[in-house]
Amino acid sequence: MQLVVGRIGRPHGIRGEVTVEVRTDDPERRFAPGAEFATDPASAGPLVVAGRRWHSGVLLLRFEGVSDRNAAERLRNTLLLIDSADVPPPEDPDEFYDHQLIGLQVATVGGEVVGEVTDVLHHGQDLLVVRHQGREVLVPFVKAIVPEVDLAAGRLVIDPPRGLLNPDEAV
Repeated sequence: MQLVVGRIGRPHGIRGEVTVEVRTDDPERRFAPGAEFATDPASAGPLVVAGRRWHSGVLLLRFEGVSDRNAAERLRNTLLLIDSADVPPPEDPDEFYDHQLIGLQVATVGGEVVGEVTDVLHHGQDLLVVRHQGREVLVPFVKAIVPEVDLAAGRLVIDPPRGLLNPDEAV
């Protein structure tokens, strides 16, 4: 699975540097000189980092073969991708990457299969988007409601409060 770790923005200066919207929690390691990225669109890459620096809180990258502003401009809005297999697992056993959760089967503590995780939202509270009976249900990703995540089995278990899966049952 391909993961987006950055999006190329506008050129910076005349020597081929570009701004990058960072979408990774480890930009120092991910965007180190020599790092190679697949791209979306694929025709823009692969791209290899030739140089990196921060300027006023913005990451600036220079890529091999991109030596002027015009070449940098052609990369605008290109997504930088890595393979999920290249991402080491989190050290905390209760921490998961979004790509590990998406696609998991969702079952209740009673064993009833109720859907599949289709997305993970991060809005102050992490929320699992679960496809259930043709609609999306937002499930708070907290231990009290999601007591078990079994990546090897491809499923997670939920203990939904009344009304979470069926609003007609709400108190």
